[in-house]
Amino acid sequence: MDLEKLLSYNWGVMMPEFIILGVATLLCIIDLFMPANVSRRRLGWVAIIGVLLATFVLLGLVSAETTSILYDTFRLDSFAKAFKFILLVGAALVLLLAESYQPAEGMKETRGEFYYLFLAALLGAMVMTSSGDLITMFVGLELLSVSSYILAGIRKDHLASNESAMKYVINGGISTAITLFGMSYLYGLTGTTNLKEMGLIMSQTLDGQHLYLYGIAFFMVLVGLSFKIAAAPFHMWAPDVYQGAPTPVTAFLSVLSKTAGFIIILRVIIYLFLNASGDEIGALGFMEKNRIFISCLAGITMIFGNVVALRQKNMKRLLAYSSIAHAGYLLVSVATLGYFTPSTVWFYLVAYVFMSLGAFAVIQYMADRTGSDEIASFAGLYKRAPFLAIAMGIFLLSMAGIPGTAGFVAKLNIFMGTFAVDPSHYVLASILIGTTVISYFYYFSVMVQMFFRSAENQADFTKVKLPIGILIVLVVCVIGTIGFGIVPGAALDFLYGNFGDFEDFLQ
Repeated sequence: MDLEKLLSYNWGVMMPEFIILGVATLLCIIDLFMPANVSRRRLGWVAIIGVLLATFVLLGLVSAETTSILYDTFRLDSFAKAFKFILLVGAALVLLLAESYQPAEGMKETRGEFYYLFLAALLGAMVMTSSGDLITMFVGLELLSVSSYILAGIRKDHLASNESAMKYVINGGISTAITLFGMSYLYGLTGTTNLKEMGLIMSQTLDGQHLYLYGIAFFMVLVGLSFKIAAAPFHMWAPDVYQGAPTPVTAFLSVLSKTAGFIIILRVIIYLFLNASGDEIGALGFMEKNRIFISCLAGITMIFGNVVALRQKNMKRLLAYSSIAHAGYLLVSVATLGYFTPSTVWFYLVAYVFMSLGAFAVIQYMADRTGSDEIASFAGLYKRAPFLAIAMGIFLLSMAGIPGTAGFVAKLNIFMGTFAVDPSHYVLASILIGTTVISYFYYFSVMVQMFFRSAENQADFTKVKLPIGILIVLVVCVIGTIGFGIVPGAALDFLYGNFGDFEDFLQ
């Protein structure tokens, strides 16, 4: 590629990524030359400012036309812009949690590393969002994954953190290998890594042997990405990693990493497999023949996540299984792939960002004050800290899907989506309702502890003074959870008003 061609590209569409990359590089250099005895906590605010700046730049790109650069390996379309907002807002909230994080041990000397590793992971997720090529997508996926492995074990002297990182690396490596193997089949069959070209070739393929290999590739990619989103039975890493990792890292894995996983699932399925032929005469579509795999995965994930959560005594493990269940709900929308699937998944992830990060903010504060993240440590929280208890109650009600919260609207959209396709998915709809009812038991058990149990040690909360980062996260998340529950049109109007129905997704 010559210099003239390189300068002809509209590099402005990558400005949010350039900002995140620049801030991460700056933090790395500053952390390297700062004296060892100087606190790195102030670097968190530099990272937050960088994320906010990238968000404002992205707002300026909302009205920009669909742009493709670097031989269509990077695309800024409505899909990319909409999901990048989720990533950037969630990242800002996680960084606020990280700035306020005060573990008993093992984080002081690595706090500076946390911030630029986190921004590197965010950069990987953003690159995945705009990927128009399998190579770009895989590079973004690995940048996210490798940074996440290090973040999970960043408390080097903490045994649980080391264990979580080891399990995450092993399972992550297996999932990466399976995903890459599936992608290699797709490249071998089509002769290209460009998603648009690959999708066009797949839509015209009628040879039975090729279609069989497409099915194997689909299964491998689905299994590999199921590890990333912690869908059962590929979830085995999630509970231990969630419990052992630092709370801000757990919040990041629960929200941003899962969001990135569903972004790549939608990109691959909609670009490649949605229009692919499913039989030799081309009468039956590929997804019509193979959506049963996604449906089974969604059903198993919903059932397993909610049932096993009933037995948990640790809040982070409980939210790990809750996160598995939410992955199942989102997979229902993918299985019932229809016109509104991208917007349904987008709204659900918006709701999940607020209710999940808000819950982790409360857990982080409780762990810092009591030294424990067991459910029993929440006993009597309403009498000790009414605001924390009420906020946590709102987040739990939203996760349970109680009317008046964003979680209810998000689940309702997915439920209605099961009947918006032909044939309707009555079994998935029934499992969704049944497992949602099951979830009431473990969510309400936490609320019983907070509102109807007495604390063993009343002296823990003689004076409740929330760190500024946690306070901001709680206020934003409460407003978002209640606001989008009462007025969901505010989020949907923003989506449809600025991005339409992702009509430029395949252009």
